[in-house]
Amino acid sequence: MLGVDLPTEYPSESYPGFAAPVVVKSHQTGRVACGLAKFGLIPSWAKDEKIARHTYNARSETVAEKPSYRTAWRQRHFGLAVVDNFYEPSYESGKAVRWRIELASGDPFAIACLWDRWTDQASGELVVSFSMLTVNADEHPVMRQFHKPGDEKRTPVIIAPELHDQWLSADVAQASELMTWSHMPELRAMSAPRL
Repeated sequence: MLGVDLPTEYPSESYPGFAAPVVVKSHQTGRVACGLAKFGLIPSWAKDEKIARHTYNARSETVAEKPSYRTAWRQRHFGLAVVDNFYEPSYESGKAVRWRIELASGDPFAIACLWDRWTDQASGELVVSFSMLTVNADEHPVMRQFHKPGDEKRTPVIIAPELHDQWLSADVAQASELMTWSHMPELRAMSAPRL
C-alpha cells in the first residue's frame, strides 16, 4: 500500500481505544509513512481520552463543522486506516448479528480517515488518533442492509487503491469530492457472530 510497511504488531481486531495501522503523508516533504494510531479521534483540546469512545466515526457531511473534527479537517490531516475487513450489525433476524464486510477480492484495503495529535496532560505522552469517515449508504448494494431498521445506513469510505495518493494529498475541496461510495471497490458481506 503506497510502498509503506505495516507495523509489525497490532491487535487483529481494533475497537475504539485500540491501536490500528494508519498511513499518512507529510504536506511539507511528501513523505508517506505508516504507524499505529488510536482508534477514536482525540482532538487537541480534549481533557482526556474518553472522547474517543464517541469519535471513531465522523460523518463526512458535518466533519468540517463539528468541534471534534474541524481542525483536523482544515489542516488536511487525511489518512488511510489499513484493514482486512470491518464489522457491522445486521438486524435481519430481529436481533443484532455481527457481519464481516470485506473486498470481494479478499485483498486488504484502506478506509478514509482523519487523524490528530493530542498530548496527555498527566503523562506528557503524545497520542496520535483517528476517526473513520462515513457517508450515506441507503443505496449501496451491500451496506444498505446493516444497522437498525429505520436508521440511516452508513458506510466507511473505502478509498480505491488508484486514489490513495490523491486522498492523502487532497485539499478540503478535493477530499469532499472523494466522500462518496461510487468509487469504492466491490464488497462482500457474511455473518460472523462473535464466539
